Amino acid sequence: MDMTPHERARYIYDEWNAGFNTRDMARVMALYAEDAIIETPSVLAIFPDAPDGILRGRDNIHALFTKNIAALSDTFEGLHRPVQFFSDGQYLTWEYPRATPSGEQVDLFESMDIKDGLIVYHRVYWGWSGFRKLLRVLTDQK
Repeated sequence: MDMTPHERARYIYDEWNAGFNTRDMARVMALYAEDAIIETPSVLAIFPDAPDGILRGRDNIHALFTKNIAALSDTFEGLHRPVQFFSDGQYLTWEYPRATPSGEQVDLFESMDIKDGLIVYHRVYWGWSGFRKLLRVLTDQK
């Protein structure tokens, strides 16, 4: 089935969030190019030996997500994901607001570069409340 770039971005957004909400990593990973890159402070929390906070390759991204869920389950549990995103078909972005209908949560900003219908570069930026949680993980590893 052919999709317009905007329809493909909507599909990636919906599938990524549905897969992450159900912890279905196969569903999430199917959206990434084999040589995809992820850049997020959680790389340093989960893989402290990664010198630049960047992981390359679908297998490494899968390992990061699996370890994130285990180490930061309280951070991601019940995360309110917005229904709104912005995309031009090649770039997809959204924010998890700090204030939600059920209270406060960790604030995150996600951006993804899409090429040939797959995520090729994924950036996750953490706000201060989330960063404090990452620091606790780093401290616990020492």
